[in-house]
Amino acid sequence: MVLNGIDSILNYRHLFEGKRVGLITAPTGLTRDFESTITILHENFQLAAMFSPEHGVRGDLDAGALVDTYIDPFTGVPVYSLYRKDSKRLTAEMLEEVDIVVYDIQDVGVRYYTFIYTMLYALEDCAKAGIPFVVLDRVNPLNGTNVEGNVLKDGFKSFVGNYELAVRYGLTAGEVATMANDQMSWNATLHIVRLEGWERSMSFPQTGLIWVHPSLGMPRYETALLYVGTCLFEGTNCSEGRGTTFPFEMIGAPYINAQQLADELNAKGLAGVRFRPVHFKPNASKHSGEICGGVQIYITNIEAIKPLDVGVTMLFTIRDLYEQFSFLPPVKEGSRPFIDLLGGDNIYRREHVQVQELLEQFVEESNQFAQMKQQYHLYK
Repeated sequence: MVLNGIDSILNYRHLFEGKRVGLITAPTGLTRDFESTITILHENFQLAAMFSPEHGVRGDLDAGALVDTYIDPFTGVPVYSLYRKDSKRLTAEMLEEVDIVVYDIQDVGVRYYTFIYTMLYALEDCAKAGIPFVVLDRVNPLNGTNVEGNVLKDGFKSFVGNYELAVRYGLTAGEVATMANDQMSWNATLHIVRLEGWERSMSFPQTGLIWVHPSLGMPRYETALLYVGTCLFEGTNCSEGRGTTFPFEMIGAPYINAQQLADELNAKGLAGVRFRPVHFKPNASKHSGEICGGVQIYITNIEAIKPLDVGVTMLFTIRDLYEQFSFLPPVKEGSRPFIDLLGGDNIYRREHVQVQELLEQFVEESNQFAQMKQQYHLYK
């Protein structure tokens, strides 16, 4: 049986008893039996404050929505925002409320996904304040062995990539925290409440756990797997499927010929996937209310698929087929285009870039990262 850290927390009472506990969590903060981490800490220890990441501690906020400070109506505990317009950090005033900070959020194992940076920012802030930090570890749903993509480069850091990780990094949150604490010399007092029964080769379907969507755009395990590659479309004028029932599983735009694109992609024989021509009308985000032609991606073999290869191949196939395709401009003056922030480099916008050349570069970088990260593995 696979158990996440929260399932074993009462074996670690010594860390929390007699202390004011601060909690960073989200709706995925649940035991195997669906009991909330908030409830467990509130009933067994002194839960003094909660700190809200993107989407809110109870998951009621859309991607990018700013979080206000408020009182949680179920516990009476104050909730402080870690997703403010001016900062995503713990402040000295927040940390005065607690003696220890606990992190419990399900990650998806992909560099673009912002929860991991909420954790790392908080770890660094706690290190500076001399406050112990506890990660209630959770499985990496994409397994702990496969690594894909390039490593983030200096000069391309943002909240969708703020640490030198490969795109698909093959580590649990606890392992990422351990690695960063060492490599950045933060010297935080870091405790990992470890997983039980999880092996690195396990993908989420093998764990026996029930999928709880980590955010509104991540409804299924298959979504998370495809997100490794299809999140890149957030930096383009194509819809990545937001505003539909299949975010990151359908890609399209008003200018795309669905049958043509599906035929082109299926002809490439990409391992573990098939493409079906579709037409869809997003009810939010890009091309809201417009009919988009495109494809839906079907995973035919979880073991064979290389989702970043799939996303990159799709990106450049659409670029080459349709002159209307473009990368989005920077969100604000003086910043980098979003595709550069997602890519951790400007590789996708370079002239004359070839898919095969790019993917070969990615293999080299991911192999180096995979070798380096082994020293931080907590599980076999």
